[in-house]
Amino acid sequence: MNIKSLFNILNAVREYLFASQKLSKKFQKISDIASLEIFISERSAYVTQTTLYGYLKTRMGLKYTIMFSEDIFIQSVNKSKWNIFVIAASDLTLYSISRLISKNLIRENKYDLVNIYQNVMSDQLSKGLSKELYDSALNNFRERIKIINIFRYCELTPFVSSGQALYNWAPIADHLKVLDKEIVLNSVKNKWNTVINDFEKLISKFET
Repeated sequence: MNIKSLFNILNAVREYLFASQKLSKKFQKISDIASLEIFISERSAYVTQTTLYGYLKTRMGLKYTIMFSEDIFIQSVNKSKWNIFVIAASDLTLYSISRLISKNLIRENKYDLVNIYQNVMSDQLSKGLSKELYDSALNNFRERIKIINIFRYCELTPFVSSGQALYNWAPIADHLKVLDKEIVLNSVKNKWNTVINDFEKLISKFET
């Protein structure tokens, strides 16, 4: 195994193992739109990383680290990661604003959904998000907000799209994913529950 392969393996495993630790020291409160955007970006990455890599590790067992020495597999995982992330960030953007509205912490003229999501996405361009996926995600988000009710979004099934994204994009054979579907969707739901709990604790000082 060459140095590049070893680095890829260690980096991939590190990203899975330490995703939550990296986040734990970031936030004391969400006080404005700027800090909300950071929260959306980091928590969406957290959910994406831990659920995708967790699923791969569970499904592949001992082959998990070995596969990260294969360039084709790494490319497939990266493609999956970004396609899941843009949907996770879309879900969390809508949930966050909907929840702030429901708690009377933000007024309608004090937020711009597209601008918030665009800022979150723009920050990822330097981290590996392709311009093509960036444009597609932004267009999809614009279409999405036309058909959702932002005032009730947080009360419904706000994170179902990101669960479906993990199921669709995980680089696992379809005949195996069918067997895992319920487990996969529940894993995403459980991670989002952790994010929601954090969100509730952090928004008490939010200023409109």
